[in-house]
Amino acid sequence: MADVLRRAVRAKGRAAPAAESAPAGRRLGRLGKRDRLRQSHVLFLLPALAYMVAFFGYPVVKNVVMGFQHYTTTTFYTGQAPWVGIANYRAVISSSVFDKALLNTVLFTVGSIAGQFLTGLSIALFFRRRFPLSGVMRSLLLLPWLVPLIVSSAVWRWILDQDNGVLNRFLGALHLVQDRPGWLTSTSLALFAVIVVNIWIGIPFNVAILYGGLQDIPEELYEAAALDGATGWRAFRHVTWPLLRPVVSVVLVLGVVYTVKVLDVILGLTNGGPANATQTIASQSYQLSFQQFDFGQGAALGNILIVVSLVFAVLYLRANRRAVEQ
Repeated sequence: MADVLRRAVRAKGRAAPAAESAPAGRRLGRLGKRDRLRQSHVLFLLPALAYMVAFFGYPVVKNVVMGFQHYTTTTFYTGQAPWVGIANYRAVISSSVFDKALLNTVLFTVGSIAGQFLTGLSIALFFRRRFPLSGVMRSLLLLPWLVPLIVSSAVWRWILDQDNGVLNRFLGALHLVQDRPGWLTSTSLALFAVIVVNIWIGIPFNVAILYGGLQDIPEELYEAAALDGATGWRAFRHVTWPLLRPVVSVVLVLGVVYTVKVLDVILGLTNGGPANATQTIASQSYQLSFQQFDFGQGAALGNILIVVSLVFAVLYLRANRRAVEQ
């Protein structure tokens, strides 16, 4: 009997390490699977990362470097681009066009964003109520966004033409104007006309994003607010707006970053004229680079535009975060 007990104890002692090592082996196996899974995730991300570096990272870095070089057409033949430091920035900032372009950029951006957002929010609130053919009408609203910008600019240039434009003919038929206004040729009207066209182009984007945000607001909240007497404007102020603010932040930030660098619309309508009345930093950068072939100064203006966009985005996001935390 004693021998049997001793053999049982020894067998138990040998089995215990094996039993203890089994969970450890399984844990090592799980860790190995996690490592392999992470490696596979990295491998799947590498093509996208390479694409971002090649087509976004390199152009940005190259543009920053060009802003400090005397980079012209001769550089493509000689390969030499002398380092000039901040001379390009001094030249573009001290030019007679820069102040006008900066003011036009601010007016164009603020006017476009305000018009797009207010109109888009009104239309999104309107389509929140379901009615016959609402889906078809929402789809038709996307057409201005889907049409290429240069095509939209060409159509609007025909509409706003001073002599044969549809708008002047329509206003003349209603006897609302005495003379045919030069919407694109008058220094006092050209910027306003370009802003209106850009508002028309950007409305569908605002409607789509804001309408999606409105769909995420539960109807129960409006029903509870109605019981407390909050309907109409009060319901919008106390229910809709607070819950829609994150979406509004995205719309405004993306809108500013996109609008501040708009080029197609301005080139298609006025090419920065008349007398620089619609010249912006983006269009001036284009003219310096591809009309005067001073790529260094054009890159310097482009870098200024990038910094302005980043500063605005950071300041607005911080202000919005503080408002949400309060």
